[in-house]
Amino acid sequence: MGNCFSDVPGGRAAIGGTARGLLNAIDAPNDAVDNFLRSRGYHGLFSQIELSFSASGLRDRDFLSKSDPMMVLYTRGKHGALEEIGRTEVVLNSLDPKWITKHLIMFRVYDVDTQFHNLDVKMLKLEEQQFLGEATCALSEIIIKSDRSLALELRREDPIRSMHSQNCGKLLVHAEECVGSKTTVELIFRCSDLENRDLFSKSDPFLIISKLVEGGTHIPICKTEVIKNDLSPQWKPVFLNIQQVGGKDNPLILECYNFNTNGKHDLIGKVQKSLAELEKLHASGQGETLFLPTGGGHNSHNKVLKSRVYLDKFSESVQYSFLDYLSAGFELNFMVAIDFTASNGNPRLPDSLHYIDPSGRPNAYQKAIVEVGEVLQFYDSDKRFPTWGFGARPIDGPVSHCFNLNGSSHYCEVEGIQGIMMAYTSALLNVSLAGPTLFGPVISNAALIASQSVATGARKYFVLLIITDGVVTDLQETKDALVKASDLPLSILIVGVGGADFKEMEILDADKGERLESSFGRVASRDIVQFVPFRDVQSGEISVVQALLAELPTQFLSFIRTTNWRGKF
Repeated sequence: MGNCFSDVPGGRAAIGGTARGLLNAIDAPNDAVDNFLRSRGYHGLFSQIELSFSASGLRDRDFLSKSDPMMVLYTRGKHGALEEIGRTEVVLNSLDPKWITKHLIMFRVYDVDTQFHNLDVKMLKLEEQQFLGEATCALSEIIIKSDRSLALELRREDPIRSMHSQNCGKLLVHAEECVGSKTTVELIFRCSDLENRDLFSKSDPFLIISKLVEGGTHIPICKTEVIKNDLSPQWKPVFLNIQQVGGKDNPLILECYNFNTNGKHDLIGKVQKSLAELEKLHASGQGETLFLPTGGGHNSHNKVLKSRVYLDKFSESVQYSFLDYLSAGFELNFMVAIDFTASNGNPRLPDSLHYIDPSGRPNAYQKAIVEVGEVLQFYDSDKRFPTWGFGARPIDGPVSHCFNLNGSSHYCEVEGIQGIMMAYTSALLNVSLAGPTLFGPVISNAALIASQSVATGARKYFVLLIITDGVVTDLQETKDALVKASDLPLSILIVGVGGADFKEMEILDADKGERLESSFGRVASRDIVQFVPFRDVQSGEISVVQALLAELPTQFLSFIRTTNWRGKF
């Protein structure tokens, strides 16, 4: 969609099999979400089904190139409204895409504009993309098929003839039951003497790894990054969970392609090997010859090439999940910081975000505290929570950007969620709302507690909930504090209440892949921030709990696997 060709870095990136993808895969299905649902009485609903997708015959919505399709998954909510549950990656210049991203059921396919290719698919606004078609089915329709594959007709309404819909191609859905595995294999692939397929430069090779399933279908599970102008490339490490490949003896297809911006990638060579065979290949130190299939039908045969693929690393390890660590004695500790700046409005008036309704109806601040706190207190043994306010003037004092919500000058902890609610209500009667909105002091205080915990050898991970109504004033100071805190066992969930423009908050949340950088040029070691606009919660688009649990396990594991905590399991 959009420009004539999709020659952008987003199309050259690795999909699946990356280190970050591994952290997500180890906790997929998200055992934190499962545990939360079970705690609410939802039992027996957790047999997980992994869905794979491909399409054919899609409509071409671009002028000088083909569509760049992405598929979006929906399910019907309680009142019949569609609720989005997942998105695939974008496949450049293809009317017959095979998506690698899996999902655990209306399906919609979109042509994604070139200008958005570098964005995480979660950040794309669907109304800015061109709609290619949709299909719907029940999960049972897929499962009962002998090969667990179902071909669906993609349709879209004809705006001229309202009673008719247009045929827009086919969508193939393949389902597999997920069998949890903690065993992961790290692989580093290298090739030599690849054939040159470009006229004025060398080939731009990348690998696609697929697994063979019933019926001989190839299901792609990961793609490496593209390496420019190199006939003897070595790719970044690929991480495969045993669950992904179906076992160490299950056949894998390794295909090496030359990247082309028009989407017609040239097959340079391929080979079929299981993980067990790849392990032997690594041990031997020898390369495996690639081949090219030639001819077709009864006359098909394989042309053996001079090109070879080598395995420079084969490392098998056990990757523990989020709940594995919690079960082994690691704790989550909850902390809260509440915005008391004047932009919230007079707490005595009903239009204030801090208004305490006599009927008992909670305001946005109270809802966020309860929703997040009820989940995290389950993993906190003493249930004593550090709680602060910021942006207010305590009685007979200057404006404070980090004061103890309980009114004490000596300690900041309160007892349980009820203690937070009581301290919050009391503070509204004892402080004057002021400003500006500064995050730096509360983040630094939370980081200090986390660093003291590390110094004592405690196995604790801290989650700071910041609830605010406005745009942060000390953006660079906040970035500095976050970069410093990224080395500590700390995650930060920011909930924005009210109708303010929260674009700067999204900068703090590094979901787009760009890590924060301090004023001293230091880059954050990991992403520790998750931002949620509360208006999305109120509209039903997202739950605060879902937002927290979507990121927290990955953030927890990214910290634990880069520190000596791993040795304390």
